[in-house]
Amino acid sequence: MNRSIFLVGPMGAGKSTIGKLLAAQLQLPFADSDKVLEERTGADIPWIFDVEGEAGFRRRESEVLRDLCAGPTQVVATGGGIVLLEENRQLLSQQGQVVYLQASIEQLLERTSKNSNRPLLQVPNPRTRIVELVEERDPLYRQVADIICDTDYCTPKQAAQMVADKLMSGVSP
Repeated sequence: MNRSIFLVGPMGAGKSTIGKLLAAQLQLPFADSDKVLEERTGADIPWIFDVEGEAGFRRRESEVLRDLCAGPTQVVATGGGIVLLEENRQLLSQQGQVVYLQASIEQLLERTSKNSNRPLLQVPNPRTRIVELVEERDPLYRQVADIICDTDYCTPKQAAQMVADKLMSGVSP
Protein backbone atom coordinates (compact mmCIF):
# COMPACT_ATOMS: atom_id res chain seq x y z
CA MET A 1 0.00 0.00 0.00
CA ASN A 2 1.49 3.30 -1.04
CA ARG A 3 -1.65 5.40 -0.59
CA SER A 4 -3.61 6.04 2.57
CA ILE A 5 -6.97 4.37 3.03
CA PHE A 6 -9.81 6.65 4.12
CA LEU A 7 -12.91 5.14 5.69
CA VAL A 8 -16.06 7.20 5.18
CA GLY A 9 -19.66 6.56 6.12
CA PRO A 10 -22.32 7.49 8.64
CA MET A 11 -21.75 7.47 12.38
CA GLY A 12 -22.16 3.94 13.60
CA ALA A 13 -20.96 2.28 10.38
CA GLY A 14 -17.83 1.10 12.17
CA LYS A 15 -15.14 3.38 10.74
CA SER A 16 -13.05 3.61 13.93
CA THR A 17 -13.45 0.00 15.04
CA ILE A 18 -12.93 -1.51 11.60
CA GLY A 19 -10.19 1.00 10.84
CA LYS A 20 -8.06 -0.15 13.78
CA LEU A 21 -8.43 -3.79 12.76
CA LEU A 22 -7.74 -3.03 9.10
CA ALA A 23 -4.62 -1.02 9.96
CA ALA A 24 -3.29 -3.88 12.09
CA GLN A 25 -4.02 -6.38 9.34
CA LEU A 26 -2.30 -4.24 6.68
CA GLN A 27 0.52 -3.29 9.08
CA LEU A 28 -0.18 0.42 8.67
CA PRO A 29 -0.56 3.19 11.23
CA PHE A 30 -4.13 4.16 12.18
CA ALA A 31 -5.57 7.62 12.71
CA ASP A 32 -9.07 8.67 13.70
CA SER A 33 -9.66 12.21 12.40
CA ASP A 34 -12.10 13.00 15.24
CA LYS A 35 -9.57 11.88 17.87
CA VAL A 36 -6.81 13.90 16.20
CA LEU A 37 -9.08 16.95 16.23
CA GLU A 38 -9.89 16.46 19.93
CA GLU A 39 -6.20 16.02 20.80
CA ARG A 40 -5.26 19.21 18.94
CA THR A 41 -7.95 21.35 20.48
CA GLY A 42 -7.97 19.82 23.95
CA ALA A 43 -11.77 19.73 23.70
CA ASP A 44 -14.27 17.05 22.83
CA ILE A 45 -16.47 17.26 19.75
CA PRO A 46 -19.71 18.13 21.58
CA TRP A 47 -17.93 21.10 23.22
CA ILE A 48 -16.57 22.29 19.84
CA PHE A 49 -20.08 22.05 18.37
CA ASP A 50 -21.50 24.01 21.34
CA VAL A 51 -18.90 26.77 21.19
CA GLU A 52 -18.09 27.05 17.47
CA GLY A 53 -21.14 25.46 15.88
CA GLU A 54 -21.06 22.93 13.09
CA ALA A 55 -19.30 25.38 10.72
CA GLY A 56 -16.42 25.83 13.18
CA PHE A 57 -16.15 22.10 13.66
CA ARG A 58 -16.14 21.48 9.88
CA ARG A 59 -13.34 24.05 9.42
CA ARG A 60 -11.22 22.30 12.04
CA GLU A 61 -12.09 18.90 10.54
CA SER A 62 -10.82 20.05 7.13
CA GLU A 63 -7.53 21.22 8.65
CA VAL A 64 -7.03 17.82 10.26
CA LEU A 65 -7.83 16.03 6.98
CA ARG A 66 -5.27 18.15 5.08
CA ASP A 67 -2.62 17.28 7.66
CA LEU A 68 -3.48 13.58 7.63
CA CYS A 69 -3.28 13.57 3.82
CA ALA A 70 0.21 15.07 4.05
CA GLY A 71 1.31 12.43 6.53
CA PRO A 72 2.50 8.86 6.06
CA THR A 73 0.50 6.12 4.38
CA GLN A 74 -2.07 5.04 6.94
CA VAL A 75 -5.64 3.94 7.56
CA VAL A 76 -7.80 6.95 8.49
CA ALA A 77 -11.27 6.79 10.04
CA THR A 78 -13.02 10.04 9.15
CA GLY A 79 -15.96 11.79 10.76
CA GLY A 80 -19.36 11.06 9.23
CA GLY A 81 -19.74 14.58 7.83
CA ILE A 82 -16.29 14.92 6.28
CA VAL A 83 -17.80 14.56 2.79
CA LEU A 84 -20.01 17.63 3.18
CA LEU A 85 -17.32 20.01 1.96
CA GLU A 86 -16.20 19.81 -1.67
CA GLU A 87 -12.56 20.47 -0.73
CA ASN A 88 -12.63 17.41 1.56
CA ARG A 89 -14.15 15.21 -1.13
CA GLN A 90 -11.41 16.28 -3.54
CA LEU A 91 -8.68 15.61 -0.99
CA LEU A 92 -10.05 12.18 -0.18
CA SER A 93 -10.29 11.21 -3.85
CA GLN A 94 -6.86 12.56 -4.76
CA GLN A 95 -4.89 11.43 -1.73
CA GLY A 96 -5.91 7.85 -1.15
CA GLN A 97 -8.30 5.00 -1.57
CA VAL A 98 -11.73 5.70 -0.14
CA VAL A 99 -13.83 2.95 1.40
CA TYR A 100 -17.49 3.69 2.10
CA LEU A 101 -18.69 1.64 5.06
CA GLN A 102 -22.45 1.51 4.92
CA ALA A 103 -25.01 0.00 7.27
CA SER A 104 -28.77 -0.15 7.60
CA ILE A 105 -30.65 2.51 9.56
CA GLU A 106 -31.47 -0.13 12.20
CA GLN A 107 -27.81 -1.02 12.66
CA LEU A 108 -26.74 2.64 12.77
CA LEU A 109 -29.40 3.41 15.38
CA GLU A 110 -28.42 0.41 17.51
CA ARG A 111 -24.70 1.18 17.31
CA THR A 112 -25.07 4.88 18.17
CA SER A 113 -27.80 4.61 20.81
CA LYS A 114 -25.45 4.26 23.78
CA ASN A 115 -23.01 7.03 22.81
CA SER A 116 -23.72 10.58 23.94
CA ASN A 117 -20.62 11.93 22.17
CA ARG A 118 -22.58 12.49 18.94
CA PRO A 119 -23.89 16.06 18.88
CA LEU A 120 -26.01 15.61 15.77
CA LEU A 121 -28.01 12.87 17.50
CA GLN A 122 -28.89 14.88 20.61
CA VAL A 123 -32.43 15.31 19.32
CA PRO A 124 -35.86 13.98 20.38
CA ASN A 125 -35.93 11.38 17.56
CA PRO A 126 -32.45 10.06 16.71
CA ARG A 127 -33.87 7.61 14.13
CA THR A 128 -35.37 10.44 12.07
CA ARG A 129 -32.08 12.33 12.29
CA ILE A 130 -30.05 9.30 11.16
CA VAL A 131 -32.40 8.84 8.18
CA GLU A 132 -31.96 12.53 7.25
CA LEU A 133 -28.17 12.34 7.54
CA VAL A 134 -27.95 9.17 5.46
CA GLU A 135 -30.23 10.59 2.76
CA GLU A 136 -28.13 13.77 2.61
CA ARG A 137 -24.71 12.12 2.71
CA ASP A 138 -25.10 8.78 0.91
CA PRO A 139 -24.67 10.34 -2.57
CA LEU A 140 -21.53 12.11 -1.35
CA TYR A 141 -20.06 8.93 0.14
CA ARG A 142 -20.75 7.15 -3.14
CA GLN A 143 -19.19 10.01 -5.11
CA VAL A 144 -15.82 9.57 -3.39
CA ALA A 145 -15.89 5.80 -2.84
CA ASP A 146 -13.44 3.52 -4.57
CA ILE A 147 -14.92 0.59 -2.64
CA ILE A 148 -18.26 0.12 -0.86
CA CYS A 149 -18.65 -2.40 1.97
CA ASP A 150 -21.84 -3.20 3.85
CA THR A 151 -21.08 -3.67 7.55
CA ASP A 152 -24.48 -5.16 8.46
CA TYR A 153 -24.51 -8.71 9.77
CA CYS A 154 -20.78 -9.04 10.20
CA THR A 155 -18.39 -8.59 13.07
CA PRO A 156 -15.82 -5.79 12.93
CA LYS A 157 -13.14 -8.42 12.22
CA GLN A 158 -15.14 -9.84 9.32
CA ALA A 159 -15.75 -6.33 7.97
CA ALA A 160 -12.04 -5.48 8.17
CA GLN A 161 -11.23 -8.69 6.29
CA MET A 162 -13.84 -7.83 3.63
CA VAL A 163 -12.31 -4.37 3.17
CA ALA A 164 -8.78 -5.81 2.98
CA ASP A 165 -9.88 -8.39 0.41
CA LYS A 166 -11.53 -5.73 -1.74
CA LEU A 167 -8.51 -3.42 -1.46
CA MET A 168 -6.16 -6.22 -2.50
CA SER A 169 -8.32 -7.31 -5.41
CA GLY A 170 -8.88 -3.77 -6.69
CA VAL A 171 -12.66 -4.17 -6.65
CA SER A 172 -14.61 -1.03 -7.56
CA PRO A 173 -17.97 -0.04 -6.04
